Amino acid sequence: MEKRLGFVGIIVENRQRVAAEVNRVLSDHGDLIVARLGLPYPRRGLHIITLVVDATTDELGQLTGRLGRVEGVTVRSALAKTSPPEVPPATPPPSP
Repeated sequence: MEKRLGFVGIIVENRQRVAAEVNRVLSDHGDLIVARLGLPYPRRGLHIITLVVDATTDELGQLTGRLGRVEGVTVRSALAKTSPPEVPPATPPPSP
């Protein structure tokens, strides 16, 4: 199954109660996460986490399924329709 680039939006309603479980799930799936941004939103008493992921549909389903089972956590996700080819890392020029 091919990996595709996508995102996961996570809304956390009671951070003090669920932060440890949310972080445990994210750590267990850390190999899928390309970037993570977390923001408090005090006006609503919420915390928002946005992830950029590189995952198969099955891997994304496992991650979002575990997060969605945590009480007070809402999760939405999407993957790109196609996967662009991977570009190998640039090789530094040889030393003179």
